[in-house]
Amino acid sequence: MRSHYWTCSKFADWIRGTTKLKAGTSEEWQEWEKRAKADYPVRWWLAEEGLDYIQKFVYYIPDQLDEVRYYINNRWISRSHSLTAHARDIKPGNWCDVGNRFLPCLFNELVDFVEVEQAWHHCCWSDEAKTKFAVPWWRKGWFRWRTWRCPEAGLEYLRWASNLTNEEFLEEGEKHLAEPTYQAKAAKEIIELYTWWTETYRNRPDPYDASGWTAYCEASRAANGGSLWGSLNADKSPELRKMSDESHTALRKIEEAYAKEEEQMMIRLIKIRESLWT
Repeated sequence: MRSHYWTCSKFADWIRGTTKLKAGTSEEWQEWEKRAKADYPVRWWLAEEGLDYIQKFVYYIPDQLDEVRYYINNRWISRSHSLTAHARDIKPGNWCDVGNRFLPCLFNELVDFVEVEQAWHHCCWSDEAKTKFAVPWWRKGWFRWRTWRCPEAGLEYLRWASNLTNEEFLEEGEKHLAEPTYQAKAAKEIIELYTWWTETYRNRPDPYDASGWTAYCEASRAANGGSLWGSLNADKSPELRKMSDESHTALRKIEEAYAKEEEQMMIRLIKIRESLWT
């Protein structure tokens, strides 16, 4: 993707005879295009079609090199053809069943979306943001790769997006009825899911510790001379049997609650998948 297009330049505005919109709704773009074509049909074609053909000819070799660069990036660096898990969640070389890969792979990709894609999207158009988040030189040049990571930049963009409303489309007397846009709702959901994975999920108590099962195992070993095998096969005292039953019941409830929470979060992530693009 080029960083600039001749059809969006001031020179194109001069040829076209009308100034191109910087931003607008789909209706505003349609109205501008209709008006610009009607005013100067030939000049419109020269600015919108002719300049584009010339730029494609001039940039043919750079565009081909860009294609190679993007292929290398997508194939071996960003690996945009696959879902991947962080080594913290699935250690390379270890076996992991398919069903157990879904959660870490999906949410690791969400983390990359926020910390890599949204971070760069927030900074790529703003010199102020580049300075604020200290974007490295190698991320700004021609050989830039999608490896720069900045959680703060990604979250700042999402917080901005989460405050967008349809106020600009309402009449003056209806501004108080403004509601969050679809983009704003999606941004809020992304922030919540990202926070759940990076904070809530990471800090959940270990179910074996929280249920008392770890404490039971230690008490059972101590009662049998520190032998794990002995603790598994020895007759339990009434106290240990009660401790075993209670901790096992608690362990099952905690694991079921965790599994239900994870399933709900994966469903929420799937529901906003169409908003995960830059």
